[in-house]
Amino acid sequence: MTILFECEYKGERYVGFDLPVPGDDLTLYQVSDGQLQAEFIAAEEPAQVVATVISEAERITVTAGDPELRYLPPLLPTATGNALLSGFMGTHRSKFDKEPTEGEEFVAPNWFFKGFGSWLRMPDETLVVPKKAVALIEEPEVALVYVNDDNGDPHYVGYTFGNDLCDIGLHRQNPGWNPYCKLSDTSIAPWLFLGEPPKTVTGRVTIERDGVSAWEGNFDCGEDALYFKARDMMANLFEYPAIRRPGMVNYVLLGADKASFHDGFRIADGDRLVIDVKSHGVTLANPVRFGTKTAP
Repeated sequence: MTILFECEYKGERYVGFDLPVPGDDLTLYQVSDGQLQAEFIAAEEPAQVVATVISEAERITVTAGDPELRYLPPLLPTATGNALLSGFMGTHRSKFDKEPTEGEEFVAPNWFFKGFGSWLRMPDETLVVPKKAVALIEEPEVALVYVNDDNGDPHYVGYTFGNDLCDIGLHRQNPGWNPYCKLSDTSIAPWLFLGEPPKTVTGRVTIERDGVSAWEGNFDCGEDALYFKARDMMANLFEYPAIRRPGMVNYVLLGADKASFHDGFRIADGDRLVIDVKSHGVTLANPVRFGTKTAP
């Protein structure tokens, strides 16, 4: 499966393929802001986009880990800012007392608005939460990526992985406060897997405190672990005009299973959340900070 990523290097935008290996040479192909979105809309299959970029774009070679190399959220349109981050709640089978049956009438799970695409944080960037957060929960999730064409019709491009950090304690105090609970920062991996939503995604969460492991646990966020089918959730979501703005990039989180909160652990200021998606060779790690910086 092809893996695509975008990055900035010395003020220019590039695309690369496959997962970089620290210290190895990395071939990058120069692209413009929005170029890949347009090419994915026009292409019949993702492989056509890859072939076009490789054959036509100017290329450079850098070292993976170069300090001037900055990875970007997949396909984020920085010029227009036309991107939305949202997700679904209560989607895992473990949260139901019965198994789904074929032909069962689809009832959409709860959906939430998380923020604009520019709010996404990259690996190693700090995730900021309110100073008085009640009880945080890390949520390893699959994030589907769609690009809308000029008519607002969505085109599925691929998937990556995110950490939907939120304040579950606030939500439990009052479910009506859920929009507040979801306003914590979200991190996303820059690696875009050009394939159908994954059936199996397994890994392990490690929460580090003062440089050592304070809590660990396994997770599964693949479609086989969900009560709902991704295609049903997305078909329902794209019925709404607000999600179908022309040119919009949609990042949609498919939901998470139980995590450290359910084990009695509480995330503290300064903890480092490490999500190791072992099934896909991707690691997403971010420190957490309670409280925004005071403006000068």
